[in-house]
Amino acid sequence: MKTNIKSKAASDKISFMTYIVPEFAAAYKMKTQDAFFYLKKYGGWEFLNQHWRVLHTANSFHVVDYLYRICYQNGGLR
Repeated sequence: MKTNIKSKAASDKISFMTYIVPEFAAAYKMKTQDAFFYLKKYGGWEFLNQHWRVLHTANSFHVVDYLYRICYQNGGLR
């Protein structure tokens, strides 16, 4: 039974991550692949991995803003 729970959590996480990265890219007029590498470089991806359970309940506008702030604090320029 635990396998189903883990699979559901993993599926939910993947769904959220594949939704929010293109949202971030669109907000800052980037290609999705560039947005992914930008998030990886400046800590946004790690932030998403650690906090996705909370972030997926928030409005995508706010999540994109949080990601921007995290990346900016870690040296991101956009």
